[in-house]
Amino acid sequence: MAKFITFEGVDGAGKSTGLEWFADALRQRDIDLLVTREPGGTPLGEQLREILLNQPMHIETEAMLMFAARREHVEKVIRPALQRGTWVISDRFSDASFAYQGGGRGVPFEKLEQLEQWVHGDLQPDLTLLFDIPIEVARQRLSNNVSLDRFEQEKGEFFEKVRQAYLVRAKQSPNRIRIIRAEKSQSEVQKELSDIVASI
Repeated sequence: MAKFITFEGVDGAGKSTGLEWFADALRQRDIDLLVTREPGGTPLGEQLREILLNQPMHIETEAMLMFAARREHVEKVIRPALQRGTWVISDRFSDASFAYQGGGRGVPFEKLEQLEQWVHGDLQPDLTLLFDIPIEVARQRLSNNVSLDRFEQEKGEFFEKVRQAYLVRAKQSPNRIRIIRAEKSQSEVQKELSDIVASI
């Protein structure tokens, strides 16, 4: 049965590198696999991504646009893939909205829960890998980037709120969300990911 796996974490945690490694490991097991991302994943989603990452807006507008892009993503990409037996790995999903728009921006979690229920209430990831890292380490990693989007340009205080919201979400869903200590060396992280691949 096809699985839906998501990768989460603050900017600079290394989740995208981990995702690529994880996807390659699954492909080596001859698993039919689709890798996608949020916001994005569809033509409309990618247009919304460009707006979301670069245009200032009200925090609730930001939240609703994230879920609008997600609605397209779920209906046009994620559900059809799962229904045909293709595994889906997504770089971010709704946990990111609770962390960034909820924890970081301060949108009430009750409103985000309503949007989540409306957009994909019956669809949740089978597994979420949360790359958790001290914020100062994540910021140091991002310091090498020449071009930062408006989220990446936020201050450390913002990212600490995002991180804490992710950790609260992990406590609420301990069977789904597995925390990866992302400050470890790449080889140590890959060993942990290898163990997870072997267990699913």
